[in-house]
Amino acid sequence: MSIWKKPLDLESLNATSKNTLIEHLEIVYTEITDDSLVATMPVCHFTHQPLGMLHGGASVVLAETLGSLAANYCVPEDSYCVGLDINANHVRAMREGHVIGEAKPIHLGVSTQVWQINITDERQRLVCTSRLTIAVKKHKRR
Repeated sequence: MSIWKKPLDLESLNATSKNTLIEHLEIVYTEITDDSLVATMPVCHFTHQPLGMLHGGASVVLAETLGSLAANYCVPEDSYCVGLDINANHVRAMREGHVIGEAKPIHLGVSTQVWQINITDERQRLVCTSRLTIAVKKHKRR
């Protein structure tokens, strides 16, 4: 059974990245399943830290991007989601290639959500694991 409460497709999701940090980091949504959202990000000069490795902050951007966007598609039209807290454990260094992030919900509540985002390399080795806590809010009536 699908967790999504709003229609979504890859073309529409990728269009939301225009003129944002997401576009600048070349994050691309690549897969939607019944309970997850997947995206890729290059590991290159603009995602490196000064030692030539993937910047931990870039991994956190990928994690929060996936978790926040996914969260917003798991609530009804009268609601929206914002991040409350994120943590990340960086477990493998990368210097080139692409990372793949996958966001899956741990908890989808009425007022909060918790998402697990695992980021792997192209050989499916864990690079970073992150947990994102989301607040679910209601749009104000006009």
